[in-house]
Amino acid sequence: MKKNILLLGLLLLGMGSCSLDYENTGAISPDNVWSNKIMIDGFLNDIYGRMNPEWPRNANNTDEGMNLPGQMSDFARGIYTVEGQGQKLDYGNIDKINFFLDKLDNEVTVLDETEKKQMKGQALFWRAWDYFGKVNTVGGVPLILHFQNIQDIPSLFVSRNSTSECFDQIVKDLDEAISYLPDSWGADDYGRIDKGAAMALKGRILLYYASPMFNPNNDATRWQTAYKANKDAVDFLKSVGKGLYEGKFEDIWYDEQNCEVIMVNQFYYPDHPLDQKNIRPQPLSRDGADDNQAILSLLMAYPKIDGSKLELDVNRLSDPAYNEQFMTDFYTNRDPRFHATIFCPGTVYPTKESLLNGGKRYWNTWKIVPIDGDIMYGSMIDDELDTNIGGGKSGYFQKKGVDINLTKATIDQAETDWIEIRFAEVLMNYGECANELGKTDEALDVLYQIRKRAGILSGTGHYGITATSQKDIREVYVNERFIEFAYEGRRWNDLRRWKRYDILNKMKHRSILYPVIKDNANIENFDWTSDMSDPAVRKMFRFDYIENLDRTETDFFNLNEKYMFYPIHKEVIDRNSKIEQNKEWGGTFDPLN
Repeated sequence: MKKNILLLGLLLLGMGSCSLDYENTGAISPDNVWSNKIMIDGFLNDIYGRMNPEWPRNANNTDEGMNLPGQMSDFARGIYTVEGQGQKLDYGNIDKINFFLDKLDNEVTVLDETEKKQMKGQALFWRAWDYFGKVNTVGGVPLILHFQNIQDIPSLFVSRNSTSECFDQIVKDLDEAISYLPDSWGADDYGRIDKGAAMALKGRILLYYASPMFNPNNDATRWQTAYKANKDAVDFLKSVGKGLYEGKFEDIWYDEQNCEVIMVNQFYYPDHPLDQKNIRPQPLSRDGADDNQAILSLLMAYPKIDGSKLELDVNRLSDPAYNEQFMTDFYTNRDPRFHATIFCPGTVYPTKESLLNGGKRYWNTWKIVPIDGDIMYGSMIDDELDTNIGGGKSGYFQKKGVDINLTKATIDQAETDWIEIRFAEVLMNYGECANELGKTDEALDVLYQIRKRAGILSGTGHYGITATSQKDIREVYVNERFIEFAYEGRRWNDLRRWKRYDILNKMKHRSILYPVIKDNANIENFDWTSDMSDPAVRKMFRFDYIENLDRTETDFFNLNEKYMFYPIHKEVIDRNSKIEQNKEWGGTFDPLN
């Protein structure tokens, strides 16, 4: 049974925020809090509860997927404006962490030195976490390292520190945290930040700092620093029993507390449940649904079982023989991560929902419905489930991490833990750094490990990877991270740090392949327990290419490569005259300094 240490309701202190708007509403905490171990721990747990990340539910900034048509972000469409948008830079969590750290240093006497250092290490981790989130978004921000005196109004208005100063402080916080944190926690404290998690985060952050967005001149010393941090993290994690999960890829999220878990937010019902209604298809969910629908770019990114690339020529789909062969290649003999990550129409959807009892598959395939001489598509799911809801716009949904024990009535009671940092990421961070330093063998070995674990066939020992040059290996990492971490919230920041908006802009529209039944007459007696893995069943269908799922002229990827960083919100600048706007948004602050 899970035991979540982070009891969110244990907020014992009332305090305000000294964020950049410098409005502190706050009641000061009772003095006796800092003489009570339980209450001190409760304060720390509240920091976890405020900051612990969870499952992302929106992939519509990237080539991973979409929600509904017309919901592409303004930033992705290239119409984001500094006037009405921007980052407000909330310092509420930083304020709370600084308050906690100051109290630990100056007032707490009921903890022994080890206990105090362990708590301090956790708080420093979260401060580094929060600051990196800000810096990765806008560049340098004001570094506030102590709880501020709200009586001294002028001192509250501070300028932005340089980006390099911010990274230095973030790394300093993490180094101090690493020195204080234990190698691991006991079972009762599972989920707390330990030394390995702090080392892994340090490696991730230094990889970002070395990447083109922050390092346009390709300073090799940054890559060397990032390489060492990530290699140290890999070596340490291995020494304490961490590594790639040895079971099926899909079970990483169900065989909880396995060796791949480095940083985790535990979910369990009823104290800390996860609501998964958003990511399920509408007929199997309620309220908001149909998020994270896969689009063609993600579907095609997964290789074949031998590691070779799956090729598609949309112009040849009109050839029945080509269409049939491609559908076979698409559905069968793929990288096992493909079907573990994405639900494809006509296969098993992981649910106990009564609508699918009796061995039914989820037949979110399509039929032609001519209307006024135009070819329109209707979902066969309406025929299968006797509904008129439809099955989304792409028809392909997230399968990774879906709690198979849920029904429509219990959709908000999911218990699938969110793994924020997996060993696979730490390993790939190390491998990417190795490639940038010309350590080809190390970079390739990491890729071989990842593909071997995925279940891709070895072949000549290269698992389908033919790249040998630094440039080509770099492209392999771009794709391999795409598919390994699909729906884990990595893609957008990866594309930004690589300065690879071109991948999205070249794609332009969010496209898909619809599996369409060739003869609507076959629907009446269709066997809903059949499966697309059956060649006889596949022969009843063909793929139709849908170029623009958004079906509007305004929704397409048109990112401006001038804008790698977001602007500061105008409200912040109007309130604090010392805050400079980023250069690319009309200001004077250089986020690359």
